[in-house]
Amino acid sequence: MYDFANSGYTTVVITAVFNAYFVAEVAGNAPWATFAWTAALAVSYALIVLTAPVIGAYADAHAAKKRLLVFTTVGCIVFTAALAAVGRGDLALGITFIVLSNFFFGTGENLIAAFLPELARGEALGRVSGWGWSLGYIGGLIALGLCLAYVAWAQAQGAPATEFVPVTMLITALIFAAASLPTFLVLRERAQPVSSTGGLLRGAFARLGETLKQARRYTDLWRFLLCLVFYQAGIQTVIALAAIYAQQVMGFTTRDTLFLILVVNVTAAVGAFAFGQVQDRIGHVRTIVLTLIGWLATVVLAWAAQGPLLFWIAANLVGICLGSSQSAGRALVGYLSPPARTAEFFGLWGLAVKLSSILGPLTYGVVTWITLGNHRLAILVTGVFFVIGIAIIAGLDVARGRRAALTVAD
Repeated sequence: MYDFANSGYTTVVITAVFNAYFVAEVAGNAPWATFAWTAALAVSYALIVLTAPVIGAYADAHAAKKRLLVFTTVGCIVFTAALAAVGRGDLALGITFIVLSNFFFGTGENLIAAFLPELARGEALGRVSGWGWSLGYIGGLIALGLCLAYVAWAQAQGAPATEFVPVTMLITALIFAAASLPTFLVLRERAQPVSSTGGLLRGAFARLGETLKQARRYTDLWRFLLCLVFYQAGIQTVIALAAIYAQQVMGFTTRDTLFLILVVNVTAAVGAFAFGQVQDRIGHVRTIVLTLIGWLATVVLAWAAQGPLLFWIAANLVGICLGSSQSAGRALVGYLSPPARTAEFFGLWGLAVKLSSILGPLTYGVVTWITLGNHRLAILVTGVFFVIGIAIIAGLDVARGRRAALTVAD
């Protein structure tokens, strides 16, 4: 249900609505507008990179995942609603609220992921992760659908983007708040506090330091985290720039873009659910490699598209690959993590994803800035990240990594 609740934020704010609104209205379609958007995201992800391992270590040591999740959820909801106050030319305000809302979202994403090994046995992690991610896309679908209905009505009344986009931020915040309630009312914190020496923060740093010292025992986990940095760089670029590419290159309107992302959420839900079943049968690595090949095909199709048909095909392939690759990656991290350190290692997973969220979109933004708006070249460059990811994961030994995770002491 938390996957259901928080998906509206990424779908509406990061992927479909506010990103394109930021470039076109807030930044006035300036040559640096796309770079400014990616830079704002990079700052928020950098903050998560600096804090995620320590927050994860603290959550494990004090069995505090749920308490911290409440705090991050409220933070994301409040600053998402605050985006409604951002209008034409409010660059500083828009950047500030995006940085804060995305920071709280990303930190909460790490914390909820750390519950996965408590809710599923090792052989079922792929299925349960797939169920959650699939339900998440349904949540994104509902949030986007409500926003699309409102935008269609507002445009019929002659309202400009500066009037209807702010309302979509309020809709998204309200859905997040309501849909997250089952998590806080029902989900139990099954972990037990672990005694640590020194103060609370000092204990968290000590536990993190211990994990880093033992890194050689987790060779395959660290290899996968490195792989994640690269292939997620490509994925995060598509998530952050999809609506911008659709409007700037393909000439889509806001309503066209919302409908496109709406359909993509359906295919993403199907992909997450289907590959969740497949992953536990054919193996984690094979599943991820298949999805990365699909991502490469998507990038080429988007680059080559001159009309809506080919772009629609590419977008729906994105949906299938997005749901499956995200679900498979989360499950594999849980499979390779020591049971007593799940929040800590999902903090490292979050660190890898956030590093990729800096690397990928920022690369795209720099390319468009240098080339004075050549989005086609920027999307083609994005494909390199998937190639690197395939090369790194080829040497991963999942069985060896699982043995290492189960034999490490608390």
